[in-house]
Amino acid sequence: MSTISVRDLASHVGEVVTLRGWLTHLRSSGKIHFVVLRDGTGEVQGVLRHGECVWEGVEQLDDLEQECALALEGQVRADPRAPSGVELDVRRLVRLAPSPHYPIQPKAHGVDFLMEHRHLWVRSPRQAAILRLRARIIHAIRAFLDDHGFILADPPIITPSAAEGTTTLFPIDYFGESMYLSQSGQLYMEALAMALGRVYAFGPTFRAEKSKTRRHLTEFWMVEPEMAFCQFEENLSWQEQLVGYVVQDVLAHMQPELSVLGRDSEALQRVVPPFPRVTYDEALRLLQDRGYALTWGEDFGAPEETALAAMFDRPVFVTHFPRAIKAFYMQPDPERPDVVLAADLLAPEGYGEIIGGSERIHDLDLLLQRLKDHNMDPNAYSWYVDLRRYGSVPHSGFGMGIERVVAWIAGLDHVRETIPFARTLNRVWP
Repeated sequence: MSTISVRDLASHVGEVVTLRGWLTHLRSSGKIHFVVLRDGTGEVQGVLRHGECVWEGVEQLDDLEQECALALEGQVRADPRAPSGVELDVRRLVRLAPSPHYPIQPKAHGVDFLMEHRHLWVRSPRQAAILRLRARIIHAIRAFLDDHGFILADPPIITPSAAEGTTTLFPIDYFGESMYLSQSGQLYMEALAMALGRVYAFGPTFRAEKSKTRRHLTEFWMVEPEMAFCQFEENLSWQEQLVGYVVQDVLAHMQPELSVLGRDSEALQRVVPPFPRVTYDEALRLLQDRGYALTWGEDFGAPEETALAAMFDRPVFVTHFPRAIKAFYMQPDPERPDVVLAADLLAPEGYGEIIGGSERIHDLDLLLQRLKDHNMDPNAYSWYVDLRRYGSVPHSGFGMGIERVVAWIAGLDHVRETIPFARTLNRVWP
């Protein structure tokens, strides 16, 4: 007798099988009992009839607790009314492990309570659907990059210097020396691109931002492609191709999860390249025309990004930001040095920036000047500066935040649900 998963039941109609999983629901109607079992691949209803089923590990079926572990043995029966198209006529039930006083009951709970019990909350159908969706998004990202000749080459997490801003670093003691948790692997990826051509990193990053918004985590995951012999326009093309591929892959493979989440896929169906583009100057005028009191040189915050994205029916690039508000490594526009060849990709529906990228400075003297402008010690970046001494070429890259992409595609209100265990300004438990 075979032990199989719920998702494979449809191919075993008429056979006697064994399932193992956890009880989500139990109800009775006279001498017939209905148990709903989940095993991580799906849910199925088991039908138990008195006189036709034996049970072990429990005196009576009503004593079965929510989330107790069970083994069900029975015959698979086709039933078009069932969500999975099949049910199980149970002949034998074994309670493998009890679950007394399970704290998350089928009723409304506050967010703080659920986050405090995140280790159990992830078992709920909605949270499990989000995590399956996250896994598919990651799979699609890696498949796209792998299929287009990008080499996975991960950078270190412990670093001696900053890639973004020094105020958002998490310091650590490294055998008596001050080091930091990585904000981004970008600087190392530039070195690897000079060795391998097209590369990408996928891993955790850390930002000590004291932000309490629905878009921010202190620990999150990024995919960071970097490309040698790649200039600004080609960089944007790679970004929109990647995002378009990921969304269409989700639409093709994750309809059950999108349904569980109540996500209207109509908006996602429009996510097909090319994406619209506006320069910072154009975006500023659009915002000013709608009453936003901004002056040239100010960065856009969440309200401005939301307003801009609402003007388009798919992701939109905002390009050519003022040099003063962007990172030291970004290439100035040769025709207008006060702006840089950088872009943020804003997701529609109010989800904000999901990708930030730029062409990188490849000229030695210009990079040294930009380090000076930012009051950064060139000695601390000597290895990075070396890349401009030995065979430097135009190159570009970008970083995509996984959690924001998941939140947008899933239609979630907050990024805390997009990662198994969220780390925020006030939460490092569980």
